[in-house]
Amino acid sequence: MPVAAQRAVQKLPQSKQEKTIGKKMKVDIWSDVMCPFCYIGKRKFEEALAQFANGKDIAIEWHSFQLDPDVQAQPGRDVYSYLAERKGISPAQSKQMHENVVEMAKSVGLQYNFDKAIIANSFDAHRIGHLAKKYGKGDAMEEQLFRGYFTEGKDIGNHDVLIAMAKAIGIDEQEAAEVLKNNTYADAVQADIQQAAQIGVRGVPFFVLNNKYAVSGAQAPETFLQALTQAWKEYEQDNPTLQVVGGDATVCEPGGECK
Repeated sequence: MPVAAQRAVQKLPQSKQEKTIGKKMKVDIWSDVMCPFCYIGKRKFEEALAQFANGKDIAIEWHSFQLDPDVQAQPGRDVYSYLAERKGISPAQSKQMHENVVEMAKSVGLQYNFDKAIIANSFDAHRIGHLAKKYGKGDAMEEQLFRGYFTEGKDIGNHDVLIAMAKAIGIDEQEAAEVLKNNTYADAVQADIQQAAQIGVRGVPFFVLNNKYAVSGAQAPETFLQALTQAWKEYEQDNPTLQVVGGDATVCEPGGECK
């Protein structure tokens, strides 16, 4: 692995490792809906996954992270002045930073429309993400949330908007409404955030492969591919494929049929 990639890919301490779940190698991703590099990182990781020979054997799980847990809805305020105040920079500098991110997004086929972005707290969006994970639709919900916030200018703090997003990926809107009304999955969101702190996540996106290797940031697809290759090599060593020996022989199958 090239030196640059080695620096980007960190091996987690043994004490932080957990047993891999199921027959697929797990990739855990911490992100925030309002993080522009998280959507870009998603696309770059997807590009690497498409090139990875064992891509079908990768199980992705998204985890919650909040860059600004205290932010409140600010109707009518633009993201340029919000970031300028938060970082202590001029509005012009903020505008330039956003324009740079727009160009980065274009390079991976994404269209960012910051002029339409609505400032909101992402906590409820993360809760609806956990509902989606219940049905194996976590990735689809992340895509809905990212596109809604960065491209379509949707208010990801509005419950009606979140319910519509859930419905769009096949989740019952009444269940989504109940989740948002009753603060369901709030503990799950907090647990994700606490776990991130425990393994040393200081910024997102943050990828953990096979509970052993960490990749921080929206790295190049080549870096993700190298990390996948290295993690898969160790995963295969720990989870060898059974080799059938002796050729065909008579067997009894479920249902009582023997042949």
